[in-house]
Amino acid sequence: MPKFAANLSLMFNELGFLERFAAARAAGFDAVEFLFPYACEPEQIMGRLQRYKLQLVLHNFPPGDWAAGDRGFACDPRRMQEFQDSVEMGLDYAVELGVPRLHCMAGKLPPNVMPERAHATFVANLRFAAEAAAKHGIEVLIEPINDRDIPGYFLTRSSQAAGIIAECGMDNLFLQYDFYHMQRMEGDLAHTLRELLPIIRHIQLADVPGRHEPGTGEINFPFLFRQLDELGYQGWVGCEYIPLGDTVAGLGWRDAFTA
Repeated sequence: MPKFAANLSLMFNELGFLERFAAARAAGFDAVEFLFPYACEPEQIMGRLQRYKLQLVLHNFPPGDWAAGDRGFACDPRRMQEFQDSVEMGLDYAVELGVPRLHCMAGKLPPNVMPERAHATFVANLRFAAEAAAKHGIEVLIEPINDRDIPGYFLTRSSQAAGIIAECGMDNLFLQYDFYHMQRMEGDLAHTLRELLPIIRHIQLADVPGRHEPGTGEINFPFLFRQLDELGYQGWVGCEYIPLGDTVAGLGWRDAFTA
């Protein structure tokens, strides 16, 4: 049976962010993830993790100005110094919170920048981030994201991500594989999962369409969960979905689909 982590950026959104830790524990989760911790002080988050005996398994490096449309900026050659500063900030939080892996968002292809230059910038920035993270025993992950939810996003396909990981040649750089995004971009989830499992260190889920909980759309989650067990996947599966209604009321899929 896969190990599920509650994504506190999307789940339990009936509550304030810091209240969601208690709700996740009450709902039976042993681990949590979230997008960004930077609106809180690290000790605020660590206090909740310790109080509710929760393991934090993932968060992201700073994404830039989210309100202005940034979705990361690691592929932008004009912002390399800003990226390096963001790596320092992300690692400061990661070390204090004891998180074992950080997701580095590629960002959108910048205007007037050729894809080849964006690719070279992304590779250089990933090498910098992975080298810095390795000093703390932290893994860096990259995740293909569908270009309908984020038009213009630079990293959109699993094969593209695998090629970049190989090119970077860093021992602590791996793939974050999201069933929702890859169903929207390429399908063939079971085959791709089997082929890329050696470089996958974190999986996330949501159903298609709507990005709601498993069982609300077209993805055959019982089959995929069985395959994860058969493949011996030992990592976490982050529940990065938007609950269709009340979060707790929608959790029945955990028992129904993993029996």
